[in-house]
Amino acid sequence: MSYVETEEQQMLRKQVSEIGRKYGQKYYADKCRAGEPPKELWDEVARHGFIGVNTPEEYGGGGLGIYELQIVGEELAAAGCPLLLLLVSPAICATVIARFGTDTQKEHWLPKLASGEMTMAFAITEPDAGSNSHRIATEGSRDGNDWLISGTKYYISGADDADAILVVARTGGAKGGRARLSLFIVDGKAPGLDKALIPMQLPGPDRQFTLFFDKVRVGGDRLLGNEGQGLSQIFVGLNPERILGAALANGSARYAIEAAARYAKERAVWGKPIATHQGIAHPMAQAKIEVELARLMTMKAAWLFDQGQDAGEAANMAKYAAAEACLAAIDNAIQVHGGNGMSEEYGIALLWGMARTLRIAPVSREMILNFVAQHSLGLPKSY
Repeated sequence: MSYVETEEQQMLRKQVSEIGRKYGQKYYADKCRAGEPPKELWDEVARHGFIGVNTPEEYGGGGLGIYELQIVGEELAAAGCPLLLLLVSPAICATVIARFGTDTQKEHWLPKLASGEMTMAFAITEPDAGSNSHRIATEGSRDGNDWLISGTKYYISGADDADAILVVARTGGAKGGRARLSLFIVDGKAPGLDKALIPMQLPGPDRQFTLFFDKVRVGGDRLLGNEGQGLSQIFVGLNPERILGAALANGSARYAIEAAARYAKERAVWGKPIATHQGIAHPMAQAKIEVELARLMTMKAAWLFDQGQDAGEAANMAKYAAAEACLAAIDNAIQVHGGNGMSEEYGIALLWGMARTLRIAPVSREMILNFVAQHSLGLPKSY
């Protein structure tokens, strides 16, 4: 692993940053207030081939890796336009399909996901399962050559606009005990699938939904990978999800720190810029240090994943560090701006909702601490 990015990676950062800054934070804020997806930005990023940067070349992608996809996510967030759907459609779904799909499934889904023409949501969370995937109750049962899926999924991002949904369902295992899980690709408008909007107090462009599956019929060709092997398949996608979550946090923190530094140099009180006061400068410097440390762990996690090595520990640590650093950086930026930090004009407070969300999802900080305690420190399992 090199700490100096290749010329190609540096060019990718520059090109994505230019696109993001062309739209800017005001565009993102307008989409948040309207509750609309940032489709114009998504489409332009896709036209340049950056949505599918990690998808294999033979299926229309860039043939690169999660490292390059996290560059895309970070630079867009650093421009004030974090695209949450990057965590799901290209990071989870495309990665899992590329690894476990049949040739027919890859040929059908991957080119459209890589081009951004199609988006795919990911449905694993349930009201009564939380982080315990073994207690998933949504069930897939055989009906001839087809499958019938019934159950409920909770807090599914972007399900309203998704062309398809990658659904985690129980296909065996004792009731009330550990489930044998399988993955299914379900059409976004399949008969028997209903979506209920979850009202959120924090504005955002990606809306959340409860999904109700009432004997939704899918063909046998929609089973992804081997029946009952879904849990191991899921984790192939969850590490990239954590890495992309970290990248969005890192980029959002960079945006906040840059905005705070700019304001502190311009805002003068008692005849000199407030940046000359250590009470202002030191917290900004601390935020910068903590974000750079989080970026290093994110890069390490992405590099490990792309090398085919175990990225679980690094991906969890990166997501934890980035979410914590991002929230602190945004809070500090608001403080530096004073009352202006809460205004629409400066666009800082809006990022707080995204940062706070990344402390909860795609995996909570508490579950990451459980993981590190158990797997990194060898402590007894606590749950």
